[in-house]
Amino acid sequence: MELRQLRYFLTVVEEANFTRAAAALHVAQPGVSAQIRQLERELGQRLLDRSGRSVTVTEAGAAVLPYARAALAAVDGIRQTADEFTGLLRGRVTIGLVSGAATHEYDVASVLADFHDAHPHVEMALTEDTSDRMLAAVREGRLDIALAGLADDTPPQGVSWQVVVDEPLAALVAPDDPLVARAVPPPDYGNGRGSRSEGEDSGDAGTPDGIVPLTALADRPLISLPRGTGLRAVLERACTRAGFTPQVAFEAASPQLLVQLAARGLGAAVFPAPGARIAAARGLRVIGFEEPCPRGRIGLAWRTDGPAGPAARAFLTRLRAALPVHAEAPPDPSRPAARVRAVPHLVSESSPPSTRLPDHREHSGS
Repeated sequence: MELRQLRYFLTVVEEANFTRAAAALHVAQPGVSAQIRQLERELGQRLLDRSGRSVTVTEAGAAVLPYARAALAAVDGIRQTADEFTGLLRGRVTIGLVSGAATHEYDVASVLADFHDAHPHVEMALTEDTSDRMLAAVREGRLDIALAGLADDTPPQGVSWQVVVDEPLAALVAPDDPLVARAVPPPDYGNGRGSRSEGEDSGDAGTPDGIVPLTALADRPLISLPRGTGLRAVLERACTRAGFTPQVAFEAASPQLLVQLAARGLGAAVFPAPGARIAAARGLRVIGFEEPCPRGRIGLAWRTDGPAGPAARAFLTRLRAALPVHAEAPPDPSRPAARVRAVPHLVSESSPPSTRLPDHREHSGS
């Protein structure tokens, strides 16, 4: 029995597909199939059921699975312990990123590249997905870290997060859209500023061209991110509280595509107000909403007990240091107060395992 056979077995179980497992392992599919068949012959039991559309574990495979995981975890622990004595960081870090998150004030790609340059033996894996699926993957340990849209005030059980973006939502519309004529000047849009003076660029600092009640979106074609994203959930809940169901005519995962659709007059694209800079470049108008205004939030999420490996813990430390400081949003009486707890201690990249970082404050689902 070889360790790679156990690793191949676990990966096929996780992916429920030999082709996807081979891609994740960076090996040819016939090699994965051959190694698992060899393992099954050695054990005298079929571990995988290949008869359906997806691969599932047999009863024997389910019984073997926890021992395979424990064996590989023990080997990883041996490597990590040895590496700590030499100051070498190894392992794999899996990061989930909501589409469009990198368009904000932080550059995730640069943080990834800098970390890889400093620790070339660490394998970095980046994927984009909906926020709901990424938060579930963090909770289940399939992702180490996720930058996801937040629909709720508190994280799910077992997940902690740090809010890094919290901005009011706005409707991006074509200049001749009826919302423009209906809007009134904003007295103050959460940043101490009033309406723009003549000649001031549209979208500067997120200040809208005007505001309307949220009910102005009723029976209007809307353009939004897909279901499963935090922004979509916030929009639907806010509209429900206002007494109507949003009519989403177009949905897309790319914020740039949302803006393009709005620019062609196909509807109102609901987007965080700082997206006004994108809108201004296409001649769109930014229409905010009366209070209580729904807000779009993005958070950095991880397991409450911390990522499993030292490489993931070190990367989380670096990523948190690179994020902009989040200014607290004005209180919304319609939303319950969020629970707050101290961030779990994380190991520094340059410190021995016993060194701890100072506590910060963040939301936790524990």
